[in-house]
Amino acid sequence: MSDPHFLVIIGSVRTRRIGSDIARWVAEIGRATVQATFELIDLRDWPLPMDAEPGIPALGDYEQPQTFAWSRKVAAANGIVFVTPQYNWGYPAPLKNAIDHLYAEWRDKPAAIVSYGGHGGGKCAAQLREVLSSMTMRVTDAMPALILPTGQVQANDGRIDATFAFAGDGQFVEAALRQLHALAADDARRTVMPTV
Repeated sequence: MSDPHFLVIIGSVRTRRIGSDIARWVAEIGRATVQATFELIDLRDWPLPMDAEPGIPALGDYEQPQTFAWSRKVAAANGIVFVTPQYNWGYPAPLKNAIDHLYAEWRDKPAAIVSYGGHGGGKCAAQLREVLSSMTMRVTDAMPALILPTGQVQANDGRIDATFAFAGDGQFVEAALRQLHALAADDARRTVMPTV
């Protein structure tokens, strides 16, 4: 079995965001924990206009080149790590839009959710889990909810030393990524054809 390839999706596109630093930290933990590749996906690099596709995503009848590219990127992955902030108890609209552009490409894929915020992000993670489950994505039981230091929330300068800020949370991220890897390994075993 070749090493699984996971996308680590940065869920925020705000100008002063810390999601990219947190996503890099999550990917580093993943590379040190399991045998897999972790590719950072910045939604800033994937401008998917709202309602650009006239058809229903579940039918896969795409018209826009960017949607086709996004479809190929997601379809090729063995699993997804969603790194999302909690905004007003929910997850960001650009992340929902990126999810809603596709349907079949997400189906049955393993997924892990790492949320963060002043309150940890558990409410947005629960909402995201419900949406992903509706597409039969298999979400890990472990869903790390990283609580931002008070000073970080107030500073909002777009930078964070995640290794320092979440020193006690690395084990929870590791657990989620181990579960993600196990789900992907199960997929690989099911697709192996028996020899005759």
